[in-house]
Amino acid sequence: MSIVVEVVVALGAVLVVFIHFLHVLVLRPKSLRAKLHRQGIHGPSPHFYFGNIPQIKSLLLQQQTQVKQQQDEHVPVSVSISHSWTSNLFPHMHKWTNQYGPTYLFSSGSIQWLMVADMEMVKEILLTTSLNLGKPSYLSKDMGPLLGQGILSSSGPIWAHQRKIIAPEFYLDKVKAMVDQIVDSTNIMLRSWESRIERDGVVSEIKIDEDLRSLSADIISKACFGSNYAQGKEIFTKLRDLQGLLSKISVGIPGFRYFPNKSNRQIWRLEKEINSNISKLIKQRQEEGREQDLLQMILEGAKNCDDLLSNSISQDRFIIDNCKTIFFAGHETTATTASWCLMLLATYQDWQDRARAEVLEVCGNGNLDASMLKSMKTLTMVIQETLRLYCPAVFLTRTALQDVKIKGIKVPKGMNMQIPISILLQDIDIWGPNAREFNPDRFANGVLGSCKIPQAYMPFGIGARVCPGQHLAMIELKVVLSLILLKFRFSISSSYCHSPAFRLVIEPGQGVVLNMTKI
Repeated sequence: MSIVVEVVVALGAVLVVFIHFLHVLVLRPKSLRAKLHRQGIHGPSPHFYFGNIPQIKSLLLQQQTQVKQQQDEHVPVSVSISHSWTSNLFPHMHKWTNQYGPTYLFSSGSIQWLMVADMEMVKEILLTTSLNLGKPSYLSKDMGPLLGQGILSSSGPIWAHQRKIIAPEFYLDKVKAMVDQIVDSTNIMLRSWESRIERDGVVSEIKIDEDLRSLSADIISKACFGSNYAQGKEIFTKLRDLQGLLSKISVGIPGFRYFPNKSNRQIWRLEKEINSNISKLIKQRQEEGREQDLLQMILEGAKNCDDLLSNSISQDRFIIDNCKTIFFAGHETTATTASWCLMLLATYQDWQDRARAEVLEVCGNGNLDASMLKSMKTLTMVIQETLRLYCPAVFLTRTALQDVKIKGIKVPKGMNMQIPISILLQDIDIWGPNAREFNPDRFANGVLGSCKIPQAYMPFGIGARVCPGQHLAMIELKVVLSLILLKFRFSISSSYCHSPAFRLVIEPGQGVVLNMTKI
């Protein structure tokens, strides 16, 4: 009799699992898509398990083959730098936009997406203050080892609480007070460059990426966590390794993140080690009781929201997830943008000369302070144009937590929306016929005068979820670039290969190599 009971229980368990997978893989996706099909929105047909991932990979492989053939022809660097890179990395978006229009359906495994490249619809999505739109769950699941339920991936009341804690720490007045720290950290890096030039002779070939990444990590550590880069170096190194691994996974494939393959085992190990290192940093802070910086605000914020956290995550996870988010987002994106800025200034020497002349006029004696940064109009334009051409973030994403109506379209609960900001930032209809050219003059009258639809300029996002760290990013970029321009002239090295790569952010695939001379 007991054997019969065990068999019945086992069959019941199998039936429950089968029904669950049937719902996840077939019934729910089919229902979501059908609701939008009835409103005239279509897209490529998906595989029931992998979605459109096979088509995306096939189109990408074809494009990569073409790019490799072009690179093998050894085209000179000055000729080969094209800023129209989105079709190389995301050929499926261009193909399907041409085929189905600016709003279409596709899927990544079991995740259903509504691609939205219609600017009126984009504005309505991003400018809403309703908590009925949140972040897709895959960010805290598939990307959980890196983002957890931090401010970039959470929704609803928890996100609102995190925003209330973190945003005030990046208000402009507080960021201006960090300028001296940024100057000191930058000068340490520049002295190392000067030593290399003295050792090599008049000109030194320097690969700048890792130096800028270390610099940005040092700045975010001192500004927000009260430690220097030497103490946090292991955390940043492991986060970088984790970023590389996560950028290669196909999100949305059911059960994939639980499969004990080599990649997942590395991800699990790195996550455990990063969490442990951050826990040590937190314990050290709790014992020492330092000043009221961002880390202290996160610690106090976790204590003050027991009721809010009780049904979702523990206090420890709340603290660790937000620390990881700030460690990653606070230094990776800024360092990458600084690399792209220097690449562009090295390529367009006239703009390098203009920017340097402005910096010399504003702070000719080299003593830089916060009050001077506002006067650097040319440098601001260069940074804005760099962020337009090489925005670190490729997409903005939202999910409908309830049925919502957007520009007359009823988006059903559970449908995810993807906004291709990298494509919108180079859209000829928005930016004009020179949209894919480097032209900082387009920002001469600010963002409002730069294009037909100013809201299309969103490297930091727009609306309620705009990046809270944008003031720190802009000031850090101005300080770092100003000090470099004061001390060095630089040009593109012949060994530089222009190959933008997607590793959760858009970064130089083979680094940026410059020929640098000391002024």
